[in-house]
Amino acid sequence: MMKDNQNKRQSGIILVVDDEPAMRMALREVLTRAGWQVETAECGEAALDILRGNDTVRLMITDYRMGGMTGLELLASARALRPALRSIMMTAYGTIEDAVRAMKEGAGDYLLKPFSLDDVLAAVDRVLAASETETVEKEEKITENNVNRNSDRQEFVASSAALKSILALADEIADADATVLLTGESGTGKEVVARYIHRRSGRRGPFVALNCAALPEGLLESELFGHEKGAFTGAILSRKGRFEQAAGGTLLLDEISEMPLALQAKLLRVLQEKEIVPVGGNDPIKLDVRIIATTNRQLERAIADGQFRHDLYYRLNVIALPIPPLRERPEDIIPLAEYFIEKYRRPNRPAPRLAPETQSWLRENAWPGNVRELENMIERACLLARGESVGIADLQLNFTMPAPMKETTEAGARIVSMDDSEPETLEEMERRLILRTLERTGGNRTRTADLLGVSVRTIRNKLNQYGLCAVEGQ
Repeated sequence: MMKDNQNKRQSGIILVVDDEPAMRMALREVLTRAGWQVETAECGEAALDILRGNDTVRLMITDYRMGGMTGLELLASARALRPALRSIMMTAYGTIEDAVRAMKEGAGDYLLKPFSLDDVLAAVDRVLAASETETVEKEEKITENNVNRNSDRQEFVASSAALKSILALADEIADADATVLLTGESGTGKEVVARYIHRRSGRRGPFVALNCAALPEGLLESELFGHEKGAFTGAILSRKGRFEQAAGGTLLLDEISEMPLALQAKLLRVLQEKEIVPVGGNDPIKLDVRIIATTNRQLERAIADGQFRHDLYYRLNVIALPIPPLRERPEDIIPLAEYFIEKYRRPNRPAPRLAPETQSWLRENAWPGNVRELENMIERACLLARGESVGIADLQLNFTMPAPMKETTEAGARIVSMDDSEPETLEEMERRLILRTLERTGGNRTRTADLLGVSVRTIRNKLNQYGLCAVEGQ
């Protein structure tokens, strides 16, 4: 088994980022002895240079507090540059809030200094094990989507007249090359609509997406237009940008309102001339790319505030599709919830039903997070619901406000669970829920914490309490 692990480790590089030379040297030593190839960087900027020039980095271990770019800023930039890259955050100043922020930026684990070298190796194995599990799930989903790609509107649940009219218009304009601007609140499904338009367009090239808010200006330009070898420090190879990667297909510019003004001018020229010049290059490259842009801001107000170019707005706003928030299309709520129940139901079990009172509660919810919030809530309910139906308690379940139980003793020490099984303590229920969720997520503590509505540190502490930290993620 050890040899198998070492063989796997030889296939990639771990990048260690810390402004303390002693820490870099210690981590390099322990990881090298464990069979890994290791690169080190003394700051976030140097780490990004390495990531730009080396596609074999599998995992990044970064400090939280460093001179210049912080660990969180590095995580955000690295995630935008390399979405599949796994990361571990380490710090001597950790709080639960810091851990939550790190996990939201893509960190797979969080190490508090001082930690043992064994802790580092265990964290590396857990994060990469979770990565392999997610990769298999994504490949299976891609295969399923490819089989069903010709079915109309397969990803849509549209019962409301508002959404049906949006889809009808999307059908009409899909085969045109005109630029589309999708507007609406976060979580309404703008990227889903963009992918739908691309699939219906008949374009044979890929669908490529770029989040304009996730990268600093210098890096964003390189990601859009590509760069030539030697264009900047760390550019050891020429690299195609997203425009070239989307050749013959569709490029989604997500959160276009967050693009810096200087880069907006360059984008305007690209849209007008239908060509790009890579960073550090001289020769223009002709383009055949359909542009779809999204924003959750009012661009007219951004123009008035001097934050967005009016000429770029007119160039993007050839076809405008406003996606209404979920609260304005209540007819979609229950059909969407039932769709997500079918999507996330546990294997080899019938899909639970929505109880009547649950349906009423769902319709009355304001849904500030829109469809994304509803999907996350239903996924968690499918994991935690034990009966044949989903109750309100399953949607709201968390450790600070347990679901109502049918019976308690006078002391409240033991309870009868909701399916009338054997009595168990709150601690036993908590342990069962955590372990069941970990099993469901393949040992991914970040996903487990998200589904249960707690912090990753809470999951870690509970596993330590159960004496199970060493086997998590296997």
